[in-house]
Amino acid sequence: MMRLVIVILFLCLFFEVQAQKYKSVEGKVRFFSEATLENIAADNAKASSVFDESNGNIVFSVPIKSFEFRKSLMQEHFNENYMESDQYPKAIFKGTVTGFENKAGTQKVSAQGDMTIHGVTKPVNVDGTMELKDGQIYLKSVFKVRLEDYNVKIPQVLWQNIAEEVEVTMNFIYQPI
Repeated sequence: MMRLVIVILFLCLFFEVQAQKYKSVEGKVRFFSEATLENIAADNAKASSVFDESNGNIVFSVPIKSFEFRKSLMQEHFNENYMESDQYPKAIFKGTVTGFENKAGTQKVSAQGDMTIHGVTKPVNVDGTMELKDGQIYLKSVFKVRLEDYNVKIPQVLWQNIAEEVEVTMNFIYQPI
């Protein structure tokens, strides 16, 4: 009888640690534009993501209107003139993560897939780290996005205010679904 209980407990633990799906419980995206006349930064705490450990599939959705700027006029121009957020409300990434193993510690990972910004979809490769700790996965990544690749137009009069390439920083915390 004791052996049966041990076998059942072992099986329960075995299935518990098998690959599973995770959803973000906290997702933050920041972009930073370093330009000649002015640096511009915006933060977004409304991003969401799902990660399927069994096949590495990952999806991110970032609502454009949720980026918050230091100056309200910057936010208005960002949404109306550059990102056209009413027409293109989200930035989306769909891809596959490689390099992640279900073990404690920080691991270097890569994600390959398609990023859609401003209605334009491009293949991208992004490096980052994932850390499994206390049953949660912490994802961090920093990468560059060229605005012209996604048809985001910078008026000639503002070319010294807005960089052609912005740095994007992502921080997500996932819990099992």
